[in-house]
Amino acid sequence: MSTPQLLPGRRVLVTGGGRGIGAAAVERFAAMGARGAALDLAGTSWSLPDGWVGLDCDVTDEEQVAGAVDAAVTGLDGLDGVVAAAGVVPSWQQPADLDLADLDRVLAVNVRGVAATLKHAGPRLGEGGSVAVVGSLNSWRGDPRIWSYAASKHAVLGLVRSAALALGAAGVRVNCVGPGPVATDALLGRMADRATATSTSPDAALEAAAAQTALGRIATTDDVVNALAFLLSDLAAGITGQLLPVDGGLL
Repeated sequence: MSTPQLLPGRRVLVTGGGRGIGAAAVERFAAMGARGAALDLAGTSWSLPDGWVGLDCDVTDEEQVAGAVDAAVTGLDGLDGVVAAAGVVPSWQQPADLDLADLDRVLAVNVRGVAATLKHAGPRLGEGGSVAVVGSLNSWRGDPRIWSYAASKHAVLGLVRSAALALGAAGVRVNCVGPGPVATDALLGRMADRATATSTSPDAALEAAAAQTALGRIATTDDVVNALAFLLSDLAAGITGQLLPVDGGLL
C-alpha cells in the first residue's frame, strides 16, 4: 500500500529526530511529502531521507534550540510544522527513593526542552502551521513508580494547552499525542531491566500490557507517527489544544 501524501511540500522540524519515535516520524513524514530538519544530540549517527538535514541540538540548552531553529528556518526557507519528540524516561523509583537530581534531569529534557521548542519555533510558524508534541498517557494519569516522568508529561500538556491559546490567533495549532506503552527498543530495554525486580519477563510484561487494552495490543511506533502526521496535516485543521491518546484503548 502506498503512503498517502498527507504532508506535500511541508517544512517540518523534529526534535529527538535521531532515534526512536522522532526518527520514525522523520522517515514517515518524508514518505508523505515533507522535507525538514531533525534535531538531536551531538554525536547522533544520522540516517536521513532525501530532503532532510540533521542538526546537533541539546533541547535543555536554550541557545542551542534557538540556533537550531534559526538554521532550520533558513535552510528550509520557512517552517510549517514542528514535532517535539525529544524526551527521556527515568528508572522506576519508590517515593522514598526519589532521586531529585534525576527529577531535575527529566524535567529539563521533557519540560524545559518542549518549552524552549515552543518558544523559538512556535512564532516562526504562520497561518496553518501546526505543532505536535509527544506526551504520554502519563499526561493525564499518575504512576506510583515514575513520579518524575508523570510530573513532566502533565506539565507538557499544560504547555500544549497554553501554547494553543497563545498561538491560535496566528492560525497556529498546538496538540499533543498521548502514547501508552509502545514496543520500542527503549521500552523493551526498560522491561528487561525491571524483570529482576518484578520477576516478570519482558514478554510477559508486554502480554500483560496488551491485555489491558480494548484492541488487545499495545500501540506501535507506526501508530504514534501516524497520529503525529494527522495532527500536522490539514485533516486536523479544526483541532488544537488537545491530547490524542494512542494506546490501543486503555479505557
